[in-house]
Amino acid sequence: MKITKQARRDAKELFRACRVNGLLDDAKALQVVRQVIAAKPRGYFGILNYFQRLVRLDLDRHTARVESPVPLAEPQQAAIRTNLTRRYGEGLIFAFTQNPELIGGLRVQVGSDVFDGSVQARLAGLEATL
Repeated sequence: MKITKQARRDAKELFRACRVNGLLDDAKALQVVRQVIAAKPRGYFGILNYFQRLVRLDLDRHTARVESPVPLAEPQQAAIRTNLTRRYGEGLIFAFTQNPELIGGLRVQVGSDVFDGSVQARLAGLEATL
C-alpha cells in the first residue's frame, strides 16, 4: 500500500507530539492512535501505518541487545549499561541474552549499530582473508 506524502507528514507531526524530552511517551502514543481511529481523517490508515513504522524504528533505536556466550555478572552488565548510556543517551532498554555460538566476546546491537567483538566474528574474518 502506498502512503501519501500528506499522510507521512501527518504521522511525523503526531510522532513528534508524542515525544517528551526526546523519548517517546507510550501513553501519548496510545492516545494519538485512539484519537486518529475515532476521528478517521482522510488517509487515516496510511497515517497509522507510517506512525507505527516510526514508533517501531524509535523502539529499535532505544533498545540495546547484548549477546554473550555465558551469562554476564551484574558488575559486567552495569559497566555495559553505563558505557552504552554514555554513548547513546538515557532511555535505553537493555536485553542481555546468551548465545553459546559466539565462543567468546560480546555482540552488541543498538538500532542499526552493531559492535561485534566475538571470537566467532574474528574467526569468520580470518577465514575470509585466507
